[in-house]
Parts: sequence; structure tokens; C-alpha cells
Amino acid sequence: MIIRPFTPADVPGVWGMMRDLAVFEGYSDRFRVIPQDVLTHGFGPQPRFGVLVADRGEGACGMAVHYTIPWTFDLRPVVVLKELFVQPAARGQGVGQALVRGLAEHAAGLDASALRWTVLPGNIPAQALYAGLGGQKDPDWDHWVLPL
Repeated sequence: MIIRPFTPADVPGVWGMMRDLAVFEGYSDRFRVIPQDVLTHGFGPQPRFGVLVADRGEGACGMAVHYTIPWTFDLRPVVVLKELFVQPAARGQGVGQALVRGLAEHAAGLDASALRWTVLPGNIPAQALYAGLGGQKDPDWDHWVLPL
């Protein structure tokens, strides 16, 4: 298995995993992304997000969608893991761990001060995965939202 940045050829599989994640997390009725959106916004001179894919030679079996906040108070970027998804057939095989580690390496290469993410409160397997990699709840901040 290799962890690599996605390519345009990966867009159908990445989009499918985005849709599957929307079903898993319960917002499929609000999911509006189409494959062309992934292509348009994930590539070009200033992509709005990146995706690392786990590839075992048969195409992507997992993805880590991420974006970078250019800098914050310490003049160092922060990398944000927006979505982590592993196809059901590949779960329990270290794919999620490899994706998070790959993203941490990407963040270190940018001299980022942190890799941040959110987790659904009831997603115990994801919380265990992150804790097993050394992740921890942010003791200083609560996650808030202002619906628009």
C-alpha cells in the first residue's frame, strides 16, 4: 500500500468515498458535491483542498481530504484533516493509520504547527484510531458552528 496525493484519475473513487462518508455521517440528503467539483477545486494553480489516497494497486481504498490554513498566531500553517474515510473492505488493515501518518508527514513538510480535525462524538472507532496515533482532544477549544 502506498499513500500518495490524488490525481485526476482518482476523482471518481474519491467522490464515491465522499458520498459514502456523507451516508455514514448522516448528511447524504445535503450532499451536493459532484465529481466535477472535486476535479475543479482539487486541482489547478490554487487547489482549495488536497486528498491523500491509500492505494493497494487497485485504486484508492481510503482517503484523507485536507486543507491548509496558511498561518496563525505563530506564523506557521495548520493542516486540517477534513474527512478521513476507508472503504469497508479495507478497514482494520492499517489504512486509516497510514493515511493519518501520511498527512502528518505532509504537515511536517510544510513546517505546520499542528494537524487538526474533528470527530463525531459517537464515532468511537475513529476516536480510538486517533488516540492510538497520539491524537488528543484539544483542551483549550470547543468546536462551534454558525449555520448560514
